Amino acid sequence: MDGADVIEDEIRELIRRQRLDPAHDQQVLHGLVREAVQDYEERSLHGGLAPLGDREQATQRVLDAVLGFGPLQPYLDDPTVEEIWVNEPERVFVARHGVPELTPTILSAEQVRTLVERMLKPSGRRIDLSSPFVDATLPDGSRLHVAIPDITRSHWLINIRKFVARARRLEDLVRLGTITAPAARFLAAAVASGLNVLVAGGTQSGKTTTLNCLASAIPSTERVVSCEEVFELQLSLRDWAAMQCRQPSLEGTGEIPLRRLVKEALRMRPSRIIVGEVRQEESLDLLIALNSGLPGMATLHANSAREAIVKMCTLPLLAGPNVSSTFVVPTVAASIDLVVHIALDRDGTRRVREIVAVPGRVEGDVVELADIYAQRNGQLVRGSGFPTHQEQFERAGYHVAELLGDR
Repeated sequence: MDGADVIEDEIRELIRRQRLDPAHDQQVLHGLVREAVQDYEERSLHGGLAPLGDREQATQRVLDAVLGFGPLQPYLDDPTVEEIWVNEPERVFVARHGVPELTPTILSAEQVRTLVERMLKPSGRRIDLSSPFVDATLPDGSRLHVAIPDITRSHWLINIRKFVARARRLEDLVRLGTITAPAARFLAAAVASGLNVLVAGGTQSGKTTTLNCLASAIPSTERVVSCEEVFELQLSLRDWAAMQCRQPSLEGTGEIPLRRLVKEALRMRPSRIIVGEVRQEESLDLLIALNSGLPGMATLHANSAREAIVKMCTLPLLAGPNVSSTFVVPTVAASIDLVVHIALDRDGTRRVREIVAVPGRVEGDVVELADIYAQRNGQLVRGSGFPTHQEQFERAGYHVAELLGDR
């Protein structure tokens, strides 16, 4: 046990005796830690205690252990780290700019369990044998996912996906090289005009960031209601109501799935609805809402715009045997106006690969698509297609041909 560990034990004893709450008594604890470090240094001069070494480093380590998430806190504070995951106590990984790396951090099994308990405490969520998975949001907005044995082989698996807000507007995506300026202007006009947009891509491709940037183009007069499994969206809108799902209680009751949130959102006078990620039968309720004239946006896991549309034609069938493709396919064609496909390149750069329009026509259960922008030779260039609902663009004050540079 080194000096920092000794100080940490002393601080934890002070917290217990003085009944301090690390979440609310941070200023007090900062003072106690600095006093404890100074006291330790004075005692070490008289022998019997190991020298502390770097005082500031030891102080920060104790603060991270008491107020933060211990050895993982430096990675949470590092703005270059996008994701943290623990495969086993001795194997802690991080991703920087989309590239994974094994860190020198070594935990104990007890530390892993303690960290998970501390991470879950603010959200009130739990994990145990009856509920071996958990999704939660950390105080800084990062998304936490944990799985435990016997679902996993032998160790607790932790994933922390940070929301690294490098982009909040479409102009930021242009600056980062994610999208070209003409394509960004077109998407901003499409969102302002009330078109329904589906953002598709793989894991860590930047779907949520892109959705946030698209939402920045929503007119300030609109009321937006968002539905997510856990809070990830960070919208800068004046009238925004956000909802997240709820896990079942210990008795197996009280669960609020995403499908229920979509239904409830329609009762909250929305001008527009946003679903953080469509995965299951909630896709049916979203399609029905969009088809009724309520503008909306959502994200979806898919490797291309075509695959995204195919998936949207399949997921609603999970809602029940009475839902058939003869209803779903034409509804998808009539409800989705644009698909934005984004991907993570090998060098860690996120780029929009294609923007396609859905004209609304179906041929033999195949929804027709039209390329607005497509990638050729590594560049996002103008395609041959045109968006639907040009009258909505005109009402919003945009001319489609001018937006697309066709004249």
